[in-house]
Amino acid sequence: MPNTKFDAKSFNAEAFKYKVGTVPNLKMNELKKSSALVGNPDIKDVFSSQNGTGYARIAMRGLADGDAVNYDGQTDITATSTKTFEQGVVVVGRAKGWVERDFSYDITGKVDFMDNIAKQIAEYKDGLDQGTILAILKGIFAMTGGKNAEFVAKHTTTVDGDMTATTLNSATNKACGANKKAFALVFMHSDVSTGLENLNLIERLKYTDAQGITRSLDLGTWNGKLVVVDDDMPAEEGYFPATASDPGALKVVASSATPTDGEIKASAVTPYFGNGTVAADTYVVPGTRYTTYALGKGSISYEDIGVKVPYEMDRDPKVNGGEDTLYIRQRKCFAPFGISYEKASQASLSPTDAELANGANWSVVHTGENAEKDRTYINHKAIAIVRIFSRG
Repeated sequence: MPNTKFDAKSFNAEAFKYKVGTVPNLKMNELKKSSALVGNPDIKDVFSSQNGTGYARIAMRGLADGDAVNYDGQTDITATSTKTFEQGVVVVGRAKGWVERDFSYDITGKVDFMDNIAKQIAEYKDGLDQGTILAILKGIFAMTGGKNAEFVAKHTTTVDGDMTATTLNSATNKACGANKKAFALVFMHSDVSTGLENLNLIERLKYTDAQGITRSLDLGTWNGKLVVVDDDMPAEEGYFPATASDPGALKVVASSATPTDGEIKASAVTPYFGNGTVAADTYVVPGTRYTTYALGKGSISYEDIGVKVPYEMDRDPKVNGGEDTLYIRQRKCFAPFGISYEKASQASLSPTDAELANGANWSVVHTGENAEKDRTYINHKAIAIVRIFSRG
């Protein structure tokens, strides 16, 4: 039977770990069910064999390719070898502590501590993992130069208005062609989801809890793809190109000019979501640009690398008449398929979310030669990750 007192003497770390692992983690469970997250034995092996290192490079096997010769009895058969690609992967470590005075009474309200707190920790860790994934997605779409820029361009779709029934299908086809069938998951803001719901395009999933009560989730499906609604998705206020007749349109004047009603200085049009820079005597309209991500089956490899002590308690009897502190730790690896973490700018042994969101730390997987002209890059169509900009 699990301990019910929250203090350092009676806290059972193993029982607590078991409880956290069995509480329904709705978002992460649905991510895993979608098959967007998959285990990778190569990642698991490299970190288990290198004493818990925080960064590693693993090999991705090349495909058999090349042109066949004419088999006519007089043409020599030529042979080529497959190329090996390299992918950098990084372990993301996170830790947190909570301190409470008389925690078991004030927080649980006489509810069983292990069940109540385990549920809260499970949901908190869901948020950590989802934040890591979103930071990674932001980072890979911040890549620049050569094949990296080509990937970003081909895997980004901009919608002039709200998303419609055809947006997702067109965006995934633009990025991956026939491989669009691999897509399984869509991350979106609630405003975007609401627009699709109003068009009857999203069907909500249901969840039956331990008491047999069926509830609607913040999860649904769009054309068979799982939809995860999260208001932490990027929603940037800025300006869009417009015509003079658009509601709320503002005429752009030179930065040196003094604007009147219905006008705006060019220097004030920031951020500008049109192509290039805004010019005088054109029109813009203020609005929100939403970012939606679509992921394919196996698009992110996931491994829980583990820590020595994932959960522990500490008690200080002298502070505030006695305080209990719960600590959690985790180390996990999320590696997008076909994208390598290059660790170009990382200050410590674990990357922050800001470092994961830095495009300089990412590159499309290639064969590793020093000069870019000598490298062979993975076909971008094999990378089932798409970004969609829509206007709200």
